[in-house]
Amino acid sequence: RMETDCNPVELPNNMGFEEDSDYRDFEGTDVKDMRLEAEAVVNDVLFAVSNMFVSKTLPCAEDVAYINVETRERNRYCLELTEAGLRVVGYDFDQTDDRLQTPYHETVYSLLDSLSPAYREVFGNALLQRLEALKKESQS
Repeated sequence: RMETDCNPVELPNNMGFEEDSDYRDFEGTDVKDMRLEAEAVVNDVLFAVSNMFVSKTLPCAEDVAYINVETRERNRYCLELTEAGLRVVGYDFDQTDDRLQTPYHETVYSLLDSLSPAYREVFGNALLQRLEALKKESQS
């Protein structure tokens, strides 16, 4: 039997981290987080589109960032990134149209998959190459 120097302390279940805690001070950091999230989205799929970048014209806020994308078919879109996901909000860089009622996509992959057959092909080929490389690694 192993001996310990200290006794484990029972923590109450109602520690209240959600509502009235000191963690509220971190809310202001969300602005950077949505922009960082947008940058991560761009870095993930840039190889499979013609051009993609976080908008410097449209405002980033705590809960929203905008991404411009040009597909390999040369179609341009302005995407909105929120907690709800990604959706098309305009049909050119830095353009938003409040009348557009486009569906949200949980991932940039499913959104681009629905917009660009060329994206689907490039992304699929990249996956196949990665799988082939993994297969060779495991055989050696």
